Amino acid sequence: MTERASRPLVEVVEYTDPLCPWAWGSEPVFRRLRAALDGRVGWRRVYSILFDQDDDSAPDPAAETAWYARYVEDIGRHTRAPRAARLSRVAASSWPSSLVAKAAEAQGRQVADRVLRRLRESVFVLGEPADTPALALAAARGVPGLDPGRLAADTASAGVLRAVRSDHAEARRPVARVLSVHGGSPHPGTAKQTPDGGHRYALPTLLFRSSSGMRVVPGWRPYEEYARAVAELEPGLPTDPAALDPAVALARYRSLTDPERRLLTTGPWPPGGAVRVETAGGPLWLHPEEAATHPAAAPGAPAGP
Repeated sequence: MTERASRPLVEVVEYTDPLCPWAWGSEPVFRRLRAALDGRVGWRRVYSILFDQDDDSAPDPAAETAWYARYVEDIGRHTRAPRAARLSRVAASSWPSSLVAKAAEAQGRQVADRVLRRLRESVFVLGEPADTPALALAAARGVPGLDPGRLAADTASAGVLRAVRSDHAEARRPVARVLSVHGGSPHPGTAKQTPDGGHRYALPTLLFRSSSGMRVVPGWRPYEEYARAVAELEPGLPTDPAALDPAVALARYRSLTDPERRLLTTGPWPPGGAVRVETAGGPLWLHPEEAATHPAAAPGAPAGP
C-alpha cells in the first residue's frame, strides 16, 4: 500500500493541555467524536502549555488559588464537569504533565488516553495538579498496560522534550480565522495573546484538515459543530456513534463523568461494581479495576462536598 493510500482522509489536531478546565469539560463531546471516527481519521494531540515557565509568579498564591477555584467553578456551571472540593494551588507549570502525556503515546493510544485522563483528574478530581515530574508520573501509576519505567525514561528523554517544544511552538502559530471569533459560547475560543505579543490557540481547539480543505472549531462547543466540520470535509464519514451499554462503556473508558455517561451510554445506570467518587461538581464513576489503583478511590483521598 502506498503512503498516499494509507493516509487518513481527515487529520484532527487537538490543541489541549492536561490541566485546562475547558479541555476537561470538553471531554464528553471529544470522547464521542473519537468513538465515531475511530480508525477513520488521524487524531493528533498538541500539548499547548497553558501554564508556561515564563509566567509571572503570583504575589499572593493563596488569593490566586481562591480566584482560580472560583474560575473553575464558573466553568463547571457550563460544562457540568466534576471539580475538586478543594484546590490546593494553581498549577505551577504544564510542562511536567505535558511531557508525561507525550511520552505515554509511545505505549499506544489506549495507554496514552488513560494517562492523559489521570493527569486531568489530578487537578479536577483530586485538587492536586500534576505540575512536577514526580506528581505527573505518580498520577499515571496503575494505568493498565503501562510500563512505568519506560514512561519515566521517555519523559526525561531529549526526544520527548523536543516533541513538546514543537507542540508549544505549533500552538503559537494559530490560523488567522481564530484571531477573532464570535458566537454564543461562554468560551468562543478566540486565540489568546502571549506575553511576547503573539497568539496561541485557545484551549481546547480542534482543527480538521483533508484534501478538501480545513475547518477549525475553537473553544467550548456542542457536539454538532464538530460533526458538521467533519461532514463538510468528508461527507461519508460517520459522526453518530452507537450508544454503549453502561457496563461496556465503563470497561472501555474506566472513568466516566455524569456528562460523559449521559452522552455515551444508554440503559440503567450505574452498572454493577461501579465505584462512585464524589466531587463538588458531581460524581466521577470508576470501573472497579480502575478504582483499585486510582488515587481518588484510595483511603484518605479528598472527599466531595
